[in-house]
Amino acid sequence: MKTIITTLMSIGMVIFLAVLGAYAVNNEEMRTMSNNTMTTEKAIFAGGCFWCMEKPFEELDGVLSVTSGYSGGSTANPTYENYSAGGHIEVVEIVYDPARVSYDKLLDVYWHQVNPTDPGGQFVDRGHAYSTAIFYTTEEQKRLAEKSKTELDMRGVYDKPVVTPIEPAQTFYAAEDYHQDYYKKSSLRYKYYRRASGRDAYLDGIWGEDRKEFGIREIKENLTPLQYRVTQEEGTEPAFNNEYWDNHRDGIYVDIVSGEPLFSSLDKYESGTGWPSFSKPLVAENIVTREDRKLFAVRTEVRSKMADSHLGHVFDDGPLPTGKRYCMNSAAMRFIPKEDLAKEGYGEFVPLFEKK
Repeated sequence: MKTIITTLMSIGMVIFLAVLGAYAVNNEEMRTMSNNTMTTEKAIFAGGCFWCMEKPFEELDGVLSVTSGYSGGSTANPTYENYSAGGHIEVVEIVYDPARVSYDKLLDVYWHQVNPTDPGGQFVDRGHAYSTAIFYTTEEQKRLAEKSKTELDMRGVYDKPVVTPIEPAQTFYAAEDYHQDYYKKSSLRYKYYRRASGRDAYLDGIWGEDRKEFGIREIKENLTPLQYRVTQEEGTEPAFNNEYWDNHRDGIYVDIVSGEPLFSSLDKYESGTGWPSFSKPLVAENIVTREDRKLFAVRTEVRSKMADSHLGHVFDDGPLPTGKRYCMNSAAMRFIPKEDLAKEGYGEFVPLFEKK
């Protein structure tokens, strides 16, 4: 009997290993096929010292590689010693998967790393070799880059015009190995250089230390003092003396800065607090929560995802079925009545009110 059992176990183990091996082979074949069929694209950006341009892009999901190098000049095979003399400028070449990260996203990250109003270099580094530029590899990249540049200029982020040129890509030459991933290889020197160059101080002044989506200057110009104090300085407006605490119209509430949808009148209720209160968000992905220990208590702060605006707080004393009370500041939001949803670009939410 023991012999039979041992034999059966051996046969079973052989079959198991065979199946396991076939599964592993199939998985490997699938991974190989996926890698072989994945479409990649390249983007080339100049933003002054290329050491400072690698990290922001390498952190993006969908970016496969970022290489420092030289481009835009007239000489072949430039080196760090002669690239400037040949008319080249420092650039990074980004290889990315457009199915996972869009060119628009790359452009947005790019604008948050540079001073696009400076035609003479970047920060402490002066001269053409350190100037900004977007080198497009396709006509679609050209269209998107020009659109992005125009919109950025119109937003009022800067007090000077955006002058970054948009040009067709030329031959890209990879820089020497010691330049690649410099922020990893020499992290202390890299951090010191960023601070000493004035790059971080400038970007902090434009986008804030958290590199917010919207510029500090454009936010100030488009908000009232109360709206700015609430959304940017985490202030609180007076109870029973704000715009929406007793608003009973049908519609949605969007972020005052970004316009991202936040709450619906369908989830609004009378909480008796004097602030607009909701049982749940309209678009949960647009809501971010974090611990707030101010005022000698632990509360849960609510912020918008895109604009990072302070909205208010959420509490566990709301009505069923959620049991939540999203207590918001009117000054952090803009109300859009249901009859205006389509013309304001929020047509996707019209059906919610047709069912009412």
